Amino acid sequence: MRFFPKEEKFFDMFAKGSENVLEGARLLSDLITDYTDIIEKSKRIKEVEHEGDKITHDTVTKLNNTFITPLDREDIYSLICKMDDVLDFIDAVSSRMILYKVKFPTNEARALMDVLLKSVEEMDKAIRELRNIKKPEAILKYCIEINTLENKGDVILRDAVAKLFDDGTSPIDVIKWKEIYENLETAIDRCEDVANVIEGAVLKNA
Repeated sequence: MRFFPKEEKFFDMFAKGSENVLEGARLLSDLITDYTDIIEKSKRIKEVEHEGDKITHDTVTKLNNTFITPLDREDIYSLICKMDDVLDFIDAVSSRMILYKVKFPTNEARALMDVLLKSVEEMDKAIRELRNIKKPEAILKYCIEINTLENKGDVILRDAVAKLFDDGTSPIDVIKWKEIYENLETAIDRCEDVANVIEGAVLKNA
């Protein structure tokens, strides 16, 4: 085994990927809270999404060329891919707000964005703690908080969709906003998916 040491660089790649997702979440938060220069902001989010694809590709390539890994191979693959999924839905929200010519964000979109940003921040903390997987208390604390935030996102989504049908919103706007809300909430769900992979890795290495 000493001739094939575990490749610890994966933790650096996880951190790089997580930092990129956090950048995307912050950019989307800025777009929704300060709804100006939205075309340029959306382009920047797309650039971050492309960087996420590159990080994912590089990590998978590294995985395929590494004999001994610090975590189970399937956990490494799932972790980097599910982080990229979060970024894909962040980009989807940004793109649809441009495509649908949204005039201004709703309070419900801002509330979901707030939960999403907090979820990504907790995800980033958990990812960075993975180096200390033999001391899992902090990691699991962040994962529990992500699960709590996901439940909060579900409630906001349910109420937001109900409001669309209750307050006389036009059918076209109902379709537009329902999709935007669902993409925001799905991004939150994907943060929980990341947390679930992390929790599983922690249990395997306990």
